[in-house]
Amino acid sequence: MTDPELTADRSRRAGVWPLIRAERAALAADLADLTDEQWATPSLCTELTVREVLAHLTAAASLNSLRWLAGVIRCRFDFDKQVAMRLAEQLGASPAETLERFRQVILSAIKPPLPAMAMLGETIVHGEDIRHPLGIRREYPIEVITLVAEYYQGSDLVVVAKGRIGGLRLVANDGPFTAGSGPLVSGTTLGLVMAMTGRSTYCDDLEGDGVELLRTRQGMA
Repeated sequence: MTDPELTADRSRRAGVWPLIRAERAALAADLADLTDEQWATPSLCTELTVREVLAHLTAAASLNSLRWLAGVIRCRFDFDKQVAMRLAEQLGASPAETLERFRQVILSAIKPPLPAMAMLGETIVHGEDIRHPLGIRREYPIEVITLVAEYYQGSDLVVVAKGRIGGLRLVANDGPFTAGSGPLVSGTTLGLVMAMTGRSTYCDDLEGDGVELLRTRQGMA
């Protein structure tokens, strides 16, 4: 039987980009046969459809540091406005075009001024923002989702995660991930990742004395 910690260490040494590309490819495959109605389904991202979230992922994979900075200046340092602008650039005229644009960036190593681990986290979290409301389930490699959990438990970059789980003890029941101290929050590694990044629906699948406190923190910016 494979040791999850050993496999995770190998993943770190092999680099993050192959993992990002694998997750992009898996998401594109999962969305290949969606109907127009499904593309218009509200995602777990407030006020965005699943199609718009996919366009956001395409934008992130198309935006280098220079273009990111130019956009920030253009939007007068309104980061939400820049996100909306870049999303609109990648949406396309139809769902088919939205998906095709995403397929074109599967192998991209372009990124804003963020760590590659943040890009992996965004790919998985936004992938779930899309999959969950569509009833699509992905069995993530435990070593990959553990890497993402370890990243988020120590970071508030892009999304508040470290701050959201302060004073809580997180324990995965399907892998080696543990973090923090305090009232217990236990569940799958994916459920912990999604809850620590503010997806309240995943709190329903968690257990422990700390779950309700974590639920009250879901609205943190």
